[in-house]
Amino acid sequence: MVRLWWIPMLVAVPAPALAQQAATPDDDAEILVQGRAQQLYRTLVTTVGKSAQDPLDIPQALQVINHDLFVDQGARDATDLYRNISGVSAFSYAGVTFRGFRQDESFYDGMRGNPFIGFSVPQLFNIDRVEVLKGPAGLFFGPGAPGGIINYVSKTPSDRSALRTVVTGGTYARAGISSEATGRVDRDGVVSYRVGGFFEAMEPFRRNTLNKMLIGDAGLSIRTHPGGLLTLQVTAYDSYLRANRLRGVLVDDKGRFLTSIRWNANEKSDWLHLNSTAWSARYATTIGDAISFDAGVRRFKSTERQQYHEPRGRSTTNPDLVVREFRDQVRPVDGLSFMANATATTTLFGMAHRFQLGGDWYREDNGLSSRILRSGVLPLSLSNPVYGRSSGDALRARALPFTVTDTRARRVGAYAQDQISLTERLLLVAGVRWDRFEDAVRVATAGRVTSDSGYRDSDVTFRGGLIYRPRTDLSLYASWSEGFDPQAPASQNRDAGGPFAPVTGNQVEAGVKSRLLGGRLQANAALYRILRSNLLQVDPTRSPVNGVDPLSPIGEVTSKGFEVDLTTDITPRWVLLVNYGYNDTRVTDTVAGQAVTDAIGSRFANAPAHKVGFWTRYQLESIGTAFALGGEAVSSRISRSGQAVRPYAIFDASITKSLGFAELMLRVDNLFDKVYAASGFTRQTGHFPGEPRTVLAELRTRF
Repeated sequence: MVRLWWIPMLVAVPAPALAQQAATPDDDAEILVQGRAQQLYRTLVTTVGKSAQDPLDIPQALQVINHDLFVDQGARDATDLYRNISGVSAFSYAGVTFRGFRQDESFYDGMRGNPFIGFSVPQLFNIDRVEVLKGPAGLFFGPGAPGGIINYVSKTPSDRSALRTVVTGGTYARAGISSEATGRVDRDGVVSYRVGGFFEAMEPFRRNTLNKMLIGDAGLSIRTHPGGLLTLQVTAYDSYLRANRLRGVLVDDKGRFLTSIRWNANEKSDWLHLNSTAWSARYATTIGDAISFDAGVRRFKSTERQQYHEPRGRSTTNPDLVVREFRDQVRPVDGLSFMANATATTTLFGMAHRFQLGGDWYREDNGLSSRILRSGVLPLSLSNPVYGRSSGDALRARALPFTVTDTRARRVGAYAQDQISLTERLLLVAGVRWDRFEDAVRVATAGRVTSDSGYRDSDVTFRGGLIYRPRTDLSLYASWSEGFDPQAPASQNRDAGGPFAPVTGNQVEAGVKSRLLGGRLQANAALYRILRSNLLQVDPTRSPVNGVDPLSPIGEVTSKGFEVDLTTDITPRWVLLVNYGYNDTRVTDTVAGQAVTDAIGSRFANAPAHKVGFWTRYQLESIGTAFALGGEAVSSRISRSGQAVRPYAIFDASITKSLGFAELMLRVDNLFDKVYAASGFTRQTGHFPGEPRTVLAELRTRF
């Protein structure tokens, strides 16, 4: 277990020095700031294209959610942000539905290496902003799902002395404290630091549950010369979730819960424990006025341990009982990532060019040791669950051998892109990327290897686009981009007919981006079509081999839709954010009677046709108070088993009061206590219920 008890003490060390350097009465005396969208929410620069660039010059839809919006909304983890992103909705745990497709992978500072493996959700304490690039992002990020990527950009050291502390409390016994400090190590600010600690505990609404999250984050930045900066960072996470791995609550075919949403298949003795540490080093420099270069390395090691009761559906003899099995699992992951990028601007043949070159390499060793106890595990009643009678299941499971699955993945790629100013208003973008991957999986039970397979391949993908800027604050664009995603290593089993070529895909997109009225109005719209081919399905024309169903690449999926995002200052004190996404994702080519993963017939699981999110905040400067209201509406969906997932609309509200030396925020989520399913899963495990009405209070101080 990672010991992080020292973090609050470490954070407190700089406090005396910071107190001496506290802001003057005219500097940061008022924490609340008017015109939040224009001054704080507006996005002028993004690095989602691997180098700093104006979003209006990127021929693809994107969104950037910065730290100021985190603070105003009281966001804690990634799930708190989905309502701000058009085309994105919850799937399960940290996974999302992204333009109709399931997406589980995240990037940190432009590199692979998500420390929240398996069934844990990314936290936002040490995150400065979240960048979302929509559609195939293979040119810059390599193989992946076609819906898009989410890139978490870390907070970094600063030479400005500052100390921020937040104390939280709320319903479900919620209590926590966090603190972070930045400042100079030396008088000239050549070396600066950041150190932070976060702790929060609560007993959520599901029976038997208890969540504890502990984060420690420290970093140093070293200015090597006026244009160069080296940043070193280490972050440790310790997450303990009692009565987890948390599954859903069973529903009928119309999506109605069969019992209270507090129901949980897990005993109080069940648990999930994640220990994770990530180290990173990033160097960025400029060479004159025309060239910039950056390189990074990221290493992480995570271990997620689980002992829990898995629901296996209702009993055939008594529908009030849910059959269960006990699972004991260990998931170690070791990942290492490198990247390097260079950007140069020059003039050739009378036209301005912006060249980008880069490459990345990633290694991940992923393990799963699992043993499952199926006999003698007591079922659990839906109407009157009685807990505490299954504490011996963990001891009995120890007599079983572990089945060990070792998965090894290697990725290497390089890209080149040129952005050409054909005229002052017309830009042409063209890029190419080469990738090579190697995947292997070995399965052994009690030391005996039962399966050993692997596959390697390479691919070349392209990206092109046109951007027309009739005004400096408006751009119209059209683009075409390709991507691919290697088949799951387990699917490369030779008995199943493997190895198989990757899933391929492309997207055609057109849209408009704007930053009008001096930045007061930021409005974007996009229309897209994604085609994904080569998906594997069971081949009904062939017989099983050694008990393994044969697979064939006989699936195709088409996703079509449009999205609108609006951020505006209605008045200097009133801000509004609205997003809407329409999506139609369907299987367009398949074998009769077969379905691709996460699809039922022609429809995809957890892919809503309509999703709306909004957030508005009004500040009464005369009393130093801001009032906010937010909401999300999601249309009907289906689960992975074809059960209905009912539509829902929920609303949140908050009040933030300036106290001079601090500010106090009171937030109420699910204002009208709506009972709803955030997403569907399977018939055996049910739908994931959304949180009932909850109250959160934050006291924030900053010096």
